[in-house]
Amino acid sequence: MHIEFRHLRTIKAIHDEGGLARAAARLNITQSALSHQVKNLEDQAGVELFVRRSKPMKLSAAGMKLLRGAERILPEVAALEAEFAGLVAGRSGRLHIAIECHACFDWLFPVLDQFRRAWPEVDVDIRPGLAFGALPALERKEVDLVISSDPEEIGGVAFTPLFDYAPVFVAASAHPLAARDYIAAEDFAGETLITYPVPRERLDVFTALLDPAGVVPAGVRQVELTAMILILVASQRGVAVLPDWVVRDIRLQSDYVTRPLTETGLTRRLYAATRAEDRDLPWMAHILRLARTEPLKMMRR
Repeated sequence: MHIEFRHLRTIKAIHDEGGLARAAARLNITQSALSHQVKNLEDQAGVELFVRRSKPMKLSAAGMKLLRGAERILPEVAALEAEFAGLVAGRSGRLHIAIECHACFDWLFPVLDQFRRAWPEVDVDIRPGLAFGALPALERKEVDLVISSDPEEIGGVAFTPLFDYAPVFVAASAHPLAARDYIAAEDFAGETLITYPVPRERLDVFTALLDPAGVVPAGVRQVELTAMILILVASQRGVAVLPDWVVRDIRLQSDYVTRPLTETGLTRRLYAATRAEDRDLPWMAHILRLARTEPLKMMRR
């Protein structure tokens, strides 16, 4: 028995309308064509699907089985058609994000909150577990956007600049280095450096300051949460280097001091990596625009 979607629609239309004439009008076909469909389907099934000479036209027991299938399958097909129509129209899609910047959650969540209001049909997810194999995951289409400060030359991957930021030294206000106007690489030699739990090659303080100067801190302590890093710093258990957007709310607190790294300060840039073929999708263009502008507004507050 070969059942097509049109057969399911036919059974449901006749059941709903109670007769061939109204069902044919609903399906936009002639009554003769509809009668032919019904006969063809009954011939395939080997049983009658309708109780003849009943008004309104009623389904037989076999017809009711087919109707139950139609009522289950047709809504799923309609939902799938709508989903594909949304993809074609650029209204829906998938935005799975991997982050190579541990502190980026501070500005990313407000950005995503704005985004989901504008694009409710886009499936949004964050994959922190993929963070350190993020670019290969992007190429394999396991994620769709990677936040990174380390652009690479990868075929088919586009890096869109987002915004510049400054890594900032953070210490307790009673710390001896608090009296300095700026912090140099050698100042870390006797300090315990509190960092996020990521490899050193992903930390600005190492890649942009300590490693080029050949300086090794006295110790490194890894902590997951920004709030916990700040508690340890205030307790003089170590010092930290955090992006300026993280420390914007503590600059005026008496427990902490923030200082630039080096006399001229350090500047880094964040990028959004996407597959080149996806960058111009309407919702992708929107998230990139939000990620360029909204964090800067937060920093100015």
